[in-house]
Amino acid sequence: MQIERGRVVVGVDGSAGSRAALVHALRDAARRGAAVDVVAAFESPQYYWVPAYTAPVLPFEEVREEVRDHTGSMVQEVIGELASELSPMPPVTVHVVPGSAQAALLEAAEDADLLVVGSRGHGAVGSLLLGSVSLACTLHAPCPITVVHAARPKKSEEPAVLHAAPAIS
Repeated sequence: MQIERGRVVVGVDGSAGSRAALVHALRDAARRGAAVDVVAAFESPQYYWVPAYTAPVLPFEEVREEVRDHTGSMVQEVIGELASELSPMPPVTVHVVPGSAQAALLEAAEDADLLVVGSRGHGAVGSLLLGSVSLACTLHAPCPITVVHAARPKKSEEPAVLHAAPAIS
């Protein structure tokens, strides 16, 4: 029997980076005997400008429920994958909160032992080395933080043929 020691907070947004962060958070929490708080933030649709000719904006509660369903599915999938590896599985609580991801994560991390985030999520600029949320959390986290990169696709062992025509004709 493990005594629960502490709390690990992890941010998820459905991206490969956040999935890797969730896996890391669960493994770390299992080692510590800690609980895991999964935080998924969403911007309220009322804050977006919507032209009159587009589809209507989803109501706030519908957006929250959709995010909750998507996040819950991802968490259950990852827990299922790690079930044989982690015994006992740390207790997991999912929090779906309106607002910016960095604000939600920093608030959730106030009394946490560790904050875990993916290196890049679904932000507007996907080519940055560190995403805006992970950077903000790294700079302002009230606890230790781990930034997790998603696994890179494996490179093929076979040479790539770029052009098959002879160089001199």
